[in-house]
Amino acid sequence: MYFKDIAGQKQIKQKLINNINMGRISHAQLFLGPEGSGKLALAIAYARYLTCTNKKDADACGICSSCLKFNKLAHPDLNYFYPVASKKQGDKTFASKDYINQWRSFLEKSPYVSLNTWYNHIEMENKQGIINAEDCNEIIRVLGFKSYESEYKIVIIWMIERLYHSAAPKLLKILEEPPAKTLFLIVSENQDQVLNTILSRTQIIRVPRLSTSEVEEGLVNLYNFSLSQAQEAAFMADGNFFQALALCNNDETHDNQMNFIRDWLRDCYAFNFAEMLKFVDALAKMGRERQKTILKFGLEIFRNATLVNYKANKMVRAHPEAEEFIVKFSKVLPPFIAIQMTDEFSKAIYHVERNANPKILFTDLSLKMAQIFIQIKK
Repeated sequence: MYFKDIAGQKQIKQKLINNINMGRISHAQLFLGPEGSGKLALAIAYARYLTCTNKKDADACGICSSCLKFNKLAHPDLNYFYPVASKKQGDKTFASKDYINQWRSFLEKSPYVSLNTWYNHIEMENKQGIINAEDCNEIIRVLGFKSYESEYKIVIIWMIERLYHSAAPKLLKILEEPPAKTLFLIVSENQDQVLNTILSRTQIIRVPRLSTSEVEEGLVNLYNFSLSQAQEAAFMADGNFFQALALCNNDETHDNQMNFIRDWLRDCYAFNFAEMLKFVDALAKMGRERQKTILKFGLEIFRNATLVNYKANKMVRAHPEAEEFIVKFSKVLPPFIAIQMTDEFSKAIYHVERNANPKILFTDLSLKMAQIFIQIKK
């Protein structure tokens, strides 16, 4: 991953390069930004540029020994840590190093990733990954060695908000008193979920959402999509390059989510209890990240329906088929109902994150949706 491979973010790229060239390298940096902004890609490109032995003005050389190792994501002085879970029921210990081959193959496809696609890649949909004490012990261990060939020992931690609470003290200690020439590059999507003690120990680099033009340019120049295809995907993705790539690659996830939400809402509206329970069973079998993705997609439906009710159709970002459903759905979803729906779905996301029993949770949510729809029928 080079700086040139990252869509947009020109100011941040230049700032990172300037900091290295001027020797202003903070030992712990937090790349904070929304999904699809390129924060993980920036962290990897920054690490590559730092270790490159023949730096160019705007990027790493690509031909030195360090760059060749980075091409395979296997530099000996670079260590990755990310949320994982036990491979099978009953396993007592697990750590990021157990999944390093999967991690490299995952990033080789694209550095624009999401937590849900990572979980799918390692086939752990029904669990929630964490960065645990074993990972923190491994960080302490690897940083205890001298660097192999680079000036710095580098640790990239992806999705630090998944740090398990009992593991935090170990990481905090080494963040506060790191060995010499140690660099932490920490990546996060949600500042509110990151421990304040970690925020206070890091230099925060805020990575903004991409503009529509930056997404278009990246899709055309970096991935060779047609301009018309890039324009449509960029509009619907709303600055999320990961989502834009999925749309251009004809990812079926979006359509499946749309169909699921549409049919679920229809059965709740008709109070078809038997069918509602089928959706509850289907949701209960999904992993928690996929459950949250479905619920967040529902929030987008309610938002877009509200925009339609306020005659702001041009602001609706959806597939043509999805937009057709949203326009029809808006007729039975006045703003005051959309607010209630949004509130219930937001609560459900909160409870999913706290490991609520899925059958009880989604049965309750389905019944509440049916009760809310009753208000329209009166």
